[in-house]
Amino acid sequence: MQENKIVNLKIAARRINGILLRPGEIFSYWKLIGRPSRGKGYLPGMILRNGSFQAGIGGGLCQLSNLIFWMTLHTPLTVLERHRHGYDVFPDSNRTQPFGSGATCFYPYGDLMIRNDTQDIYQLLIRVGADDLEGEWRISEKPQDRFEIVERNHEFRSEYWGGYTRHNQLYQQRFNLYGELLDERLAVENSAITMYAPFLSGDVPSTNVKQSNDTEGGYSC
Repeated sequence: MQENKIVNLKIAARRINGILLRPGEIFSYWKLIGRPSRGKGYLPGMILRNGSFQAGIGGGLCQLSNLIFWMTLHTPLTVLERHRHGYDVFPDSNRTQPFGSGATCFYPYGDLMIRNDTQDIYQLLIRVGADDLEGEWRISEKPQDRFEIVERNHEFRSEYWGGYTRHNQLYQQRFNLYGELLDERLAVENSAITMYAPFLSGDVPSTNVKQSNDTEGGYSC
């Protein structure tokens, strides 16, 4: 399924790569890609559903929507629609981005929609590299700001029904070109049911205990 995912990503990337987002226009992930089908060359890949994983035609396209959403958080573009899985299926392993920084997609209802509320033209470039999925937003004028993402209020909660949930908030910070913080806003608030034990054996908290970790270090792009 990993090999099939690469095929699926290459097909989808061709539909998106190079598009222009002019002032006032809206980017729709599914409007550009369309329905993934065998007739278009899509293969079975891994998809997450109801807290488990299975094979599905076009599986793996969430990796592309994840990347586009993460890049967009580092721009002044406005995210109109974004979804994430209600389950956190896998524990962290070499995580480089905060929990909940992606955007899942499921045709045709779960879309990723982005509006350009600026006066500049943006261009989206996507490519499937030798080892990574790569992308960038380009802008028609020199940017006057840069953005960082800060994770706050990250915690696992022990629930009354015996399982755990995971929560956090992601804030978008805007800096000028001299590195001065101009403002910040809440960009994303995440909640998900964990499908794994988040604590080491023998270190499980009681049902009324939270374990929290505020990450003040920024995630920049």
